Amino acid sequence: MRTRREHLHINLNLNVRGLKPSATLAINEKCRTLQQEGREVFKFGLGQSPFPVPEIVVEALRRNAHQKDYLPVKGLPQLREAVAEYNYRTQKVKTDPAGVLIGPGSKELIFLLQLVYYGDLIIPTPSWVSYSPQAHIIGRHVRWVPTREDNFWRLSYEEMEHICREDPGRPRIVILNYPSNPTGYTYPIERLKLLAQVARKYKVILVSDEIYGMIHHHDQHVSIARYYPEGTIISGGLSKWCGAGGWRLGTFSFPPDLIWLQEAMAVVASETFTSTSAPIQYAAVTAFQHHPEIDLYLHHSRRVLKAIARYMTDRFHEMGIMIPSPHGGFYMFPNFAPFREKFARQGIYNSLDMANRLLADTGMAVLPGSDFARNGDELTARMAYVDFDGQLALQAAFKTFQENTLHESFVREYCPKIVQGFDRLGNWLADL
Repeated sequence: MRTRREHLHINLNLNVRGLKPSATLAINEKCRTLQQEGREVFKFGLGQSPFPVPEIVVEALRRNAHQKDYLPVKGLPQLREAVAEYNYRTQKVKTDPAGVLIGPGSKELIFLLQLVYYGDLIIPTPSWVSYSPQAHIIGRHVRWVPTREDNFWRLSYEEMEHICREDPGRPRIVILNYPSNPTGYTYPIERLKLLAQVARKYKVILVSDEIYGMIHHHDQHVSIARYYPEGTIISGGLSKWCGAGGWRLGTFSFPPDLIWLQEAMAVVASETFTSTSAPIQYAAVTAFQHHPEIDLYLHHSRRVLKAIARYMTDRFHEMGIMIPSPHGGFYMFPNFAPFREKFARQGIYNSLDMANRLLADTGMAVLPGSDFARNGDELTARMAYVDFDGQLALQAAFKTFQENTLHESFVREYCPKIVQGFDRLGNWLADL
């Protein structure tokens, strides 16, 4: 006779069976366990913003802690207006407030979109870790599009055209995440225009995941919605540029032609999460509005991240890994292929082997490229450069306001764990 537990396991949805917890969250738990055991860990795994939430936004949350009512499913009207204004102020993209949908994180909104829209999901690899598992849970078909390192791991318009012309009438969603998690690279304007042309030709729905847009290191992020406004959904939120990942607030901005999708998602939202936390929504109004304090916060956040990215790039070059500096966000995606022969002599044959040995031998926690839908034999890894005291670094950056560039000395003083981690990495590679 089977036990009740065995019956429940047998009846587990086939779309969920075999899935693992999110790799980014799993590495964070592993690091926490190792630290509790007394191990020194250099956390290049979880990509959580190190910076504090701007005080003006925190104060708005304090003022609204008493808000307890259920809010409209699509979101607080004042917040939807603020997001629409934000889209125009930062990207010159016109959004009707009625086309904005608020959810408990953009991750949840991307999941709901796949749930209500019957179509293939086209994802360039390397890809953020949750796009594909979400599709798997729902039962959607994923079409992977491998990209090339020498093309900054970008989706090319030729590849997109090739996929779409195979079956021109097939419904499709293409997800573009840039600056990218996991690579840190973005798309120049000419490439965005070419991708927009292909999307318009085949009536593809584009999800432009711009969660890292405001921390483009040179403040030069451009939304593809400028060139394909009728078919682009802009995905955003507070987690990365505002340092508020745990607040769980995401936004989707729909063009008029896709309001029917927003309506369908709102129906599902009404039967699942009901509405996003009221105090968080009220506070988010301040976050999306224009305030000089937030402009300064972003300016110095970019300076700090840019300095760290340049430092890491230089260190990689010293090790013999030729990687261009990231354009934005707080990730790098190095390829350790130059060490393949040395790795093989140590029993390291793929990215997972490499990540495991790196953690065991040096305490440096990274995620293998295979977690981001790359071929397991590839020796790539994602490294998040967030293991530093963001508040202390921001305060120091404010004091050096007159300097346009923060130098290596700044990184060494205010980001010591990153420096120590790279020292360990360099010694490890040299001793192979």
